[in-house]
Amino acid sequence: MTRYLALLRGVNLGKRQVKSADLKAAFEAMGFANVKTLLASGNVLFDADKADRAAIEAALEARFGFDIGTVLRTTDALRDLIALDPFKGRAEDSDTKLYVTFLDADAAHTLPMPCAVEGDFEVVHVTSREICILAFRMPNGRFGEGMDQIWKHFGKRVLWTSRNFNTVLKAAA
Repeated sequence: MTRYLALLRGVNLGKRQVKSADLKAAFEAMGFANVKTLLASGNVLFDADKADRAAIEAALEARFGFDIGTVLRTTDALRDLIALDPFKGRAEDSDTKLYVTFLDADAAHTLPMPCAVEGDFEVVHVTSREICILAFRMPNGRFGEGMDQIWKHFGKRVLWTSRNFNTVLKAAA
């Protein structure tokens, strides 16, 4: 059995609300074992011999009535990413956040590098399917407002979703 993390895109934003208990029930109904939601932002841990992204997305759409893009990672793959120390030991503080954008395809290398806006964000590490980003507090209090240029680069041709690195650490634990 393999431990997976399903990273659901755009859940609990606007009218796309899904309660954690309903999400857990949906994954259990798909036959997955040891299902656990992590935070309320569309993260589902589960055990399976194999996980099929298209089948998961179809089941979620049938159950909740809207498309829910899903990026899958094994917890071993998360641990491998953590072992790379992509942020070079840097921790979050009041002025810096650490984010990982997960892609469903090997396309991260297409991002033009270096990729940064001084005082806004900086891409510090890229694997084939992950982009690790430092986001800095802007004068308006928000973090990394310009990161949308990363996501616009991939557009709709590649499914992507981003998470705070602390979420990655929790999922891998």
